[in-house]
Amino acid sequence: MLENDKPGGLLQYNLFWDNTPFCTMLLIDWNNQKKGYEKELLEYWEKDMKSQGYDFVLPSTQVDETAQHFYRKLGYKDCGGLIIDIPNYEQPMEMFLIKAI
Repeated sequence: MLENDKPGGLLQYNLFWDNTPFCTMLLIDWNNQKKGYEKELLEYWEKDMKSQGYDFVLPSTQVDETAQHFYRKLGYKDCGGLIIDIPNYEQPMEMFLIKAI
């Protein structure tokens, strides 16, 4: 995504289980937040994945982050989580969300 010919954000993904589009990063420059770019990037990605024949997409976020509310507003539903509680590696639960496209 470009803002005034400069990178203003990015969406990175890979294929989870080698067959499921999984958003690994959605990042918008601080100066460009609250302008709708997050939604624009996510919707572009969804359309691109649909055009490639995928039926659903997955993002994730930690349960202590506010991104979960953003995803839910766009029609994503909670679908599971990952808890890592091994000493020295503990972190808040990583929650997964899903959306049919």
